[in-house]
Amino acid sequence: MVIVELKSSEDLCEEHEAQLLNYLRATDVEVGLLLNFGKTAQIKRKVFNNEYKKQN
Repeated sequence: MVIVELKSSEDLCEEHEAQLLNYLRATDVEVGLLLNFGKTAQIKRKVFNNEYKKQN
């Protein structure tokens, strides 16, 4: 499973990446894609591997 965050802004910023990481922390999903469809297409892939999430 992958979380996909879609944006349409001029450029990706730290807040966009932080939002994706928060989604990954809050779920059991470990991979997220941040896609920006602004002036130029941008793709960022984030992996949040946290063994503690699976202990619950």
